[in-house]
Amino acid sequence: MIEQKSITWGEALKVYSRRPVIGMVFLGFSAGLPFLLVFSTLTAWLTESGVSRSAIGFFSWVGITYSIKVLWAPVVDRVKLPLLGDIFGQRRSWILLGQLGIVAGLVAMAMINPADQLALIAVCAVVVAFSSSTQDVAIDAYRIEAEAKEYQGAMSAAYIFGYRLALLVAGAGALLVADNFNWTISYFVMAGLMSIGVLTVLILKEPKHVEDRFSQQVNSDLIKTVLGDGNNLHEKSRIAQWLLVSVVCPFVEFFKRNGRLALVLLLYISVYRICDIAMGIMANPFYLDIGYTKTEIASVAKFYGFFMTILGSAVCGLFVIKWGIMRPMLLGAVLSALTNLLFASLAATGEPSIFWLTIVISADNLSGGIANTALIAYLSSLTSRSYTATQYAIFSSLMTLPGKFISGFSGVVVDNFGYVDFFIISTVLGLPAILLAYFFMKREQHTFLTRSAVEQS
Repeated sequence: MIEQKSITWGEALKVYSRRPVIGMVFLGFSAGLPFLLVFSTLTAWLTESGVSRSAIGFFSWVGITYSIKVLWAPVVDRVKLPLLGDIFGQRRSWILLGQLGIVAGLVAMAMINPADQLALIAVCAVVVAFSSSTQDVAIDAYRIEAEAKEYQGAMSAAYIFGYRLALLVAGAGALLVADNFNWTISYFVMAGLMSIGVLTVLILKEPKHVEDRFSQQVNSDLIKTVLGDGNNLHEKSRIAQWLLVSVVCPFVEFFKRNGRLALVLLLYISVYRICDIAMGIMANPFYLDIGYTKTEIASVAKFYGFFMTILGSAVCGLFVIKWGIMRPMLLGAVLSALTNLLFASLAATGEPSIFWLTIVISADNLSGGIANTALIAYLSSLTSRSYTATQYAIFSSLMTLPGKFISGFSGVVVDNFGYVDFFIISTVLGLPAILLAYFFMKREQHTFLTRSAVEQS
């Protein structure tokens, strides 16, 4: 990725006019729309329907579906859907199937009264979440295969814009419709908006799926090692062969391709967003505890913050085109850690100030947009195009798991040490990501310079 062409900022900006990049905005919208409809928006509906808090709490388990999507990612990667696969191709057919499942689940939810049929609502929510996470796997694979590596920053930025916009629609939009009409109409409207993603799938072209020679060799070697000669396999052995190629080979290929650095890369992925995720869960309690009103939080932290995140994503997309991926990765890691110190300074004042909240939110969301877009582009560049869906599902699960685990202790830290120390500690958590980002940036520069010297000699 370091071998970037010398281009102007105007030329870099033209990347957002490319057809696949524009398409990612609408696919991002399709991916983001179902998420809140089975989480916070659904809990609001359940609360108004008189469902107990204990029962509502169990609905959080629906979210496990998004965390374990790696289990069926190999199926999305390798299995061709009958009829749909012939018409639309491997990636678009799975995206479309996921979208149809989401629509069916939302329509069914709209026709059910949670007070009378809570178990059925839960089943429909699981259908929506499963279909949504399946769609996510297929969209990730499409994004990686539809454009070259140098355009993955712009593809990521476009996806994030559509996704965030969908969160506004499924959150505030769904609540407004429910408030002015009812929940049934709200969920029918949300189901109708999924047509945006469906139409996008019909318009876009199927990307070319490439089996590179290295991956083919890995597949062949592993099959011969485990099963012997592939020409004389029985039916059971052919099933085992499919499992090896679809499930085991993505792991083996990654470790063979990256050698001794494979574990370091996985560590890098797992720590890159730790300081951001660990801090994020305490953001709203902090705003309220320091004295901000819900209206101020909604208007500054949520609404204004949305636009700053989108700006950060768009800027990062240009950075990737102009500079490659490693410098934006380092910039995102540094800014994510430093903005936590701004929260510490805000906590130290102990006084609610809209001006300083705006400054802090500007920096935090701008840096978050840069870091998240850079990370998605980086993970896309690490993924072999022979196993796009499977490997990216592994990476995307790994990038949030440690941060989510550590964030579970965030309340304990606040209760025992206070917000100032909590934000300082979250800043320190960002140091490993900064050091690893610097290491990989310098390593890539050294590799490029060495290769150039050899070519010139």
